[in-house]
Amino acid sequence: MLDKTLQDEIVKKGRGFLRGVDVSDPIGAAFVSDQELRLPQPPLVKAAAAAPETHIRLPEPESTPLAERDLTELLRSRRSCRSYGDTPLTLQQLSYLLWAGQGITGIKGENYATMRTVPSGGARHPFETYLLCRNVAGLEPGAYHYLPMEHALEYLGAVEAMNETISAALLEQKWAARAGVVFFWSVVPYRAEWRYGIRAHRTILIDAGHVGQNHYLAATALGLGTCTVAAFDDPLCSRLFGLDGKEEFIIYAASAGNRRRDGAPRCTPKGLQTDM
Repeated sequence: MLDKTLQDEIVKKGRGFLRGVDVSDPIGAAFVSDQELRLPQPPLVKAAAAAPETHIRLPEPESTPLAERDLTELLRSRRSCRSYGDTPLTLQQLSYLLWAGQGITGIKGENYATMRTVPSGGARHPFETYLLCRNVAGLEPGAYHYLPMEHALEYLGAVEAMNETISAALLEQKWAARAGVVFFWSVVPYRAEWRYGIRAHRTILIDAGHVGQNHYLAATALGLGTCTVAAFDDPLCSRLFGLDGKEEFIIYAASAGNRRRDGAPRCTPKGLQTDM
């Protein structure tokens, strides 16, 4: 058992991190961002590793048939789902999930910022999307990287023992290995630090929440099940997607798939729900 004094000290540091740096204290007052120093801004998105001709073009998300369109009903029905059936996801469904979480809807200025389906502090959008595709119709099982500028995927390679790898990546949460696909969102901190520096990290965490909620609502609209996950093996995840673990690392994950027949959400018009 962790020593109580040490535990309290760790909690105190965590709360300090959440508060961030007070701009009225000497350190905060002295801060000057790289943007203010007129240093070059980081790229808006990560460059593809594979040649353009190998990229997998995704169906247009706007043409996706939705099981539910009413926002009130979506909010009421949203639940975490950890029980998946064997029916594969379609490429159209995957396209919609990717677009809902990180899709680009416009470019601001001379490539100054991307406008996306989710809000982000200063329109910095510091995330990249990676996938372990296990059961998606038309896609070879393996690791993928989403290219939001093209709305396309690049294939990163095969994954040995996919079910066991998914479980290990999510700290032995074996239920996730039944999902059709597992999303992994990485963060490239300098995209936000370039503008917000020592105060960037609280904003990054807020932004991650926006991505997760859009993902939940999109999955619910499609009639799919999903469950966001914050417990994962950081070094293993970095190895899976070729990340350095310092300038880019995984910060959030989510399974997604067709629900088992007995795993359908229950919608209760009145009263409180306690499930995530």
